[in-house]
Amino acid sequence: MPLSGTTLAVAAFAEQTATIDLGTSRAAQSLARSLSLGNGTGAGQADRVFSDRRTLAASGTEDLDLAGALVDAFGATVTFARVKGLVIAAAAGNSNNVVVGAASSNPWATLLGATHTLTLRPGAFVAVGTGAADATGYAVTASTGDLLKVANSGAGSSVTYDIHIIGCSA
Repeated sequence: MPLSGTTLAVAAFAEQTATIDLGTSRAAQSLARSLSLGNGTGAGQADRVFSDRRTLAASGTEDLDLAGALVDAFGATVTFARVKGLVIAAAAGNSNNVVVGAASSNPWATLLGATHTLTLRPGAFVAVGTGAADATGYAVTASTGDLLKVANSGAGSSVTYDIHIIGCSA
């Protein structure tokens, strides 16, 4: 199934102000990046997407198998060979953190390494995208390097998170 209109974008803006003799001085600072991908498996392209809202029980974990176990919006199995974009957002109403990374076996290590994690506090999000000229992206190795672990950091309550993965089948 071809992808169309695939875009990943992130932007940050802040303005510092200071009172000076003749008014207010302002220093606007911003950083924005966006990635538009055509359909395919080369540089500037993607042909697979997985998007879901998921809930983990108190102290629960799950390993998302990027190479053959995820199911897309139409019920088809999604197999990623490379990831070009990833967005994970923890629900603001969570009491515990969402911890991403460090699967105990076959970890998807090209983004965080095999043992590193990223902690998303309630309401936090992370977005990662490759450059449009990057044909490789973040490689997924079926059976040996394809598990993205997501964990609830504590007991007592469940956590909910949204995940959106954009990538290539080859």
